[in-house]
Amino acid sequence: MKYAPKHLIAASLMALGFAAAAQTPAAPAPQGGPGQMQGEHRGMREHHGRFDPAKMQERMARRQAALKQKLQITPAQESAWTAFTTAMKPPANMQRPNREEFQKLTTPERIDRMRAMRSARMAEMDKRADATKAFYATLSPEQKKVFDAETARGRRHGERHHKG
Repeated sequence: MKYAPKHLIAASLMALGFAAAAQTPAAPAPQGGPGQMQGEHRGMREHHGRFDPAKMQERMARRQAALKQKLQITPAQESAWTAFTTAMKPPANMQRPNREEFQKLTTPERIDRMRAMRSARMAEMDKRADATKAFYATLSPEQKKVFDAETARGRRHGERHHKG
């Protein structure tokens, strides 16, 4: 009978947690309907929430041009800059899986497909990380400060979209 109070306390805490979760209001639905992105990412989608690669490439080119100007890339650094920006381009063959095709697969087949996609994404991320480190090594200390500040902004920007 000594353990009864511990069990009662644990059950009470769980009940309070469930009650609090049930009373938490649902997050408001994003404006623009389901499947549409908010903020500056909205420009990458065209009608009916379809992804527009041309708009994404245009936006990426603008950001890279602004970064290049802020860094004041020298002619000696131009080849490293080109290698860096080339590595940052998304691969043409990496696409989202077709939902209908995915639903036809068995669970083990879906797992294998997801693992293959994860491996491809990780290889792409490694390629970008290596290119970024190689480019960063060519920068002067002042340029490194600018690069660090500019890339840190991207992280803050991403966090803004994930707040509840």
